[in-house]
Amino acid sequence: MDDKLPDVGGGRGGRRVRSGGRAANAARRGEDLFKQMPWRLPVNYDQPTEPLDEQGVAAIHDGAMRILEETGIEFLNEEAQALFREAGCLVDGTNVKMDREWVMEMIPKAPDEFTITPRNPDRELVIGGKHILFGNVSSPPNYYDVDLGQKMPGTREQCANLIKLSQYFNCIHFVGGYPVEPVDIHASVRHLDVLYDKLLLTDKVAHAYSLGKERVEDVMEMVKIAGGLDEEEFSAKPHMFTNINSTSPLKHDQPMIDGCLRLIRRGQAVIVTPFTLAGAMAPVTMTGAVTLSIAEALAAITLFQYVQPGCCCVIGTFTSNVDMKSGAPAFGTPEYMRATQITGQMARFYGLPMRASGVCAANVPDGQSIWETSNSLWSAVQSGTNMVYHAAGWLEGGLIACPEKLIMDCEMLQMIQRYMEPSVWDASPDAIAVDAINEVGPSGHFFGIQHTQDRYQTAFYEPFVSDWRNFEAWNASGGVRTPERANKLFKQIIEEFEAPPLEESRREALADFVERRKAEGGAPTDF
Repeated sequence: MDDKLPDVGGGRGGRRVRSGGRAANAARRGEDLFKQMPWRLPVNYDQPTEPLDEQGVAAIHDGAMRILEETGIEFLNEEAQALFREAGCLVDGTNVKMDREWVMEMIPKAPDEFTITPRNPDRELVIGGKHILFGNVSSPPNYYDVDLGQKMPGTREQCANLIKLSQYFNCIHFVGGYPVEPVDIHASVRHLDVLYDKLLLTDKVAHAYSLGKERVEDVMEMVKIAGGLDEEEFSAKPHMFTNINSTSPLKHDQPMIDGCLRLIRRGQAVIVTPFTLAGAMAPVTMTGAVTLSIAEALAAITLFQYVQPGCCCVIGTFTSNVDMKSGAPAFGTPEYMRATQITGQMARFYGLPMRASGVCAANVPDGQSIWETSNSLWSAVQSGTNMVYHAAGWLEGGLIACPEKLIMDCEMLQMIQRYMEPSVWDASPDAIAVDAINEVGPSGHFFGIQHTQDRYQTAFYEPFVSDWRNFEAWNASGGVRTPERANKLFKQIIEEFEAPPLEESRREALADFVERRKAEGGAPTDF
């Protein structure tokens, strides 16, 4: 393994990120390379779309409870088996059956809203309620950009560049797992290097993979160091989170449950997201797939509330369908949208915050990638989702991360956030503008009147990737298409990126921790 300290995050042992140049000067003036919306936590004021009536919600709930009571969930984690046995559940080897009364006693203990505070408290997130927050693409093994023109296994440099984009864009609220898997770093120390980069290059909420105790414990310690927190301060409230997937159908594995138990015992947040593909790992009917997903998620959340009552849990949905011709996963489909909306109804029924995703099956940043991702994102809005994973940069069903796609997706995210601003539907007398209409009358126009002059700079959304010129003007300027425009922005942002400040003592402590843990061998690669 390579014991050299990271050369992409700055600090001791490597080059620092750029501190001069146009972007650095702009940052000191509070400017960006282009106009983007300021950091904010969007609030979704719309009433959620609810495909099911009360009888439908009751039917899915009853179905999920019957699965937990009659079929059971396989828990491969021995500690979880012992805890369920202690709670009075029926445990037969790895199979756990639990009464619905006990489940419904445990689930309400989870808060319906909580905060996660990263090293920069100004980036604190509110999870739950009407808030909807967006995160970057996480975990693809491959990378694609316009210059490469093909996919390749991810590298540390590409991972760091995607982290920089995630920091740069204000519409990205949290940084999930590895934006692309850096396969050029040995798996035993990969988490150390990537978290080092992440904690230096961003000041947003970060994530730990629940893939063995060493990785989880290491990341918690690094988040503590970066935040200047002692154990009491760290454990008092969430400062980070993990996301786990059940192994559908009907199974939770050893390391993911172990990681969640470690995190909740130290006050951190967990998201439980079954990955149910209708027609493959779940029933071909979407309500059947959602029912299976709900049962798998509630089984784990119930355990966590039994162990640590009141711990912060989010129920996730990753229910879609497969292409029945090839067996490949499909995303952004009508079925995916309805499954997300239905899961939103069930999340509200159980009083839990919800996670969804911004996903697509397209292989390159083209039209298909946008309409499928747009469907996914708007279904998250319609469902009342609180956290949107993979909201920017996802391709090929999660097998590719792409910087141009991330930037194109951020345009959509900004549009969604603008859509949610109350000023858009302001119904005050000044906004209704009867006096302005009378002033213009039937023969004039509104360009020059004072009512327009007072508002024109902020009246409408202003894009940074979209080109609103007519064909002749666009063609005369080179006819540059959207992915190429995004590629140019990508290069500008990376070239002129400036990392957020971090106290030198904390930076050094992080570097020391990484060096020590590497010397100790990092984490085992077999479970």
